[in-house]
Amino acid sequence: MGILNKLTRRKKTEEKTPEKVEDVTTELEKFLANDKETYKALQRSMILDPREVEASMKEAVEKAKELEKQRDTLRARMWYEVAGGLAIYEGDVKKVKEYFSKCTKLSPNIEYPILENTERAVQKAQEYYKKYLE
Repeated sequence: MGILNKLTRRKKTEEKTPEKVEDVTTELEKFLANDKETYKALQRSMILDPREVEASMKEAVEKAKELEKQRDTLRARMWYEVAGGLAIYEGDVKKVKEYFSKCTKLSPNIEYPILENTERAVQKAQEYYKKYLE
């Protein structure tokens, strides 16, 4: 029995050795490979295919405001993030700043790098959308 236990233990440890994980690079990472700051700004805030979002920017803001009145800050922040992502798609820098600033007020512990260089991030997002969505 001792020999069988040793053999089965070896097999189990051999099976558990991790395989090499392939380096998965997204199109956005490839597109912004030379601009890490802008990638960081868009990574959390940009919706890669906003055509798939069923709500409009206006609807997202309305839902966010309603949830904010109900003091449901988590869900309100989520809807402001959606609205901000849609504003990026539309290229509206003013609204991007407005909506992500709201997110910061609702959750001060979460950083939104897009607020640091909004104009450049929105410009690069527009280039990305033209290249990959049209």
